[in-house]
Amino acid sequence: MAVTLRLMRFGKKHRPYYRIVALDKRKKRDGAYKEKVGSYDPMKEPAEVLIDKAKYEYWTSKGAIISEGLRRLLKNKKNVTFT
Repeated sequence: MAVTLRLMRFGKKHRPYYRIVALDKRKKRDGAYKEKVGSYDPMKEPAEVLIDKAKYEYWTSKGAIISEGLRRLLKNKKNVTFT
């Protein structure tokens, strides 16, 4: 089973909030997920990305694929906070 780390959208119209989750690659974006890894709030200034380092390392060590959107967020290291 292929697992991917991706963004799951929450919030209201024009007020997005995202969870970073680990889920089966074949599931829909907002489907059931295995574990919450972090969160992303683009409405804060500057945008805030919080990631649980232990969970992130666990899933990447298991071979989880990082989605393109999450990859772009992680590229900008100054907004990312590992807890």
